Amino acid sequence: MAERVRARVARTVVGQDTVVERILIALLTGGHLLLQGVPGLAKTLLVHSVAKAIDLQFGRVQFTIDLLPSDIVGAEILDEATRQFRIHKGPIFTNLLLADEINRATPKVQSALLEAMQERKVTIGNTTHRLPVPFLVIATQNPVEQAGTFELPEAQLDRFMLCHRLDYPTKEQEEEVVRRSLKLGLNKSADGGAVPKSAFDAVDEGPELHVKDLTSAMEAVQSVHVSDVFLRHCIDLVDRTRRTTDLDLGCSPRAGIALAQAARARAFIYGRDYVIPDDLFALSEDVLLHRMRLTYEAMARGRTTRQVLRELMEQVS
Repeated sequence: MAERVRARVARTVVGQDTVVERILIALLTGGHLLLQGVPGLAKTLLVHSVAKAIDLQFGRVQFTIDLLPSDIVGAEILDEATRQFRIHKGPIFTNLLLADEINRATPKVQSALLEAMQERKVTIGNTTHRLPVPFLVIATQNPVEQAGTFELPEAQLDRFMLCHRLDYPTKEQEEEVVRRSLKLGLNKSADGGAVPKSAFDAVDEGPELHVKDLTSAMEAVQSVHVSDVFLRHCIDLVDRTRRTTDLDLGCSPRAGIALAQAARARAFIYGRDYVIPDDLFALSEDVLLHRMRLTYEAMARGRTTRQVLRELMEQVS
């Protein structure tokens, strides 16, 4: 399953194999994923490509400063014909929701996702509605130091199972990106007009996998063995983030759950029915860093959360 999705995405997106792996982990575990990176790194294109590769309902919300919570979850609308209120469901009623540039919206709007991400349901008026199954939020985020962005609240960050930080492509990969863009051609209309194609036009529409294939893979992930020793390492690492003097905020119990669940999915992707220490070390930064907050003293000394985490990981044995 994983190789088929990787191959499909590779037709559109150059490189970014690790990001595709993280998206697959999120899909296989039902966890939510936050992608961080400067504009232009194909974050949106990646998610769009994966959504097309698997036959899932796909919804996209472009977060902006004037976005309202009702624009995401929906609202009660008065029907003029019947003089009765009816429910207008928002784009959150889908299998895979792309929250594009989530930190460009105000904290009030960002918080509208909390109930959906945790409980897989939303409340509109006085009525609670279950979301489709499966349901997954993949959010993209620009660095907080860029103009027009808001830092995500800790409560919402904690609900993201993984937070992956994208890097610039290598020179060879970037050369391939440019070469592919030159071969895209034009979209021509019936009236004789034309517009250059974008990378989104190159995404294959036909799904490679269906919901039943994803469900079967999710069932297989549930049977991946997690040893007691591995579990203790996960809990020990999470506990150390709460006791170090460099951190003002350590990781919640959700972090330990996320580490174990993500490790099982990674083991499945690599064809194993058991987890190994490599899974823990490969996923620790994506699972833990966004849940950690440095003290002011540590920041004044030039420390980073990545440095602190790597030191803690060396202590786990």
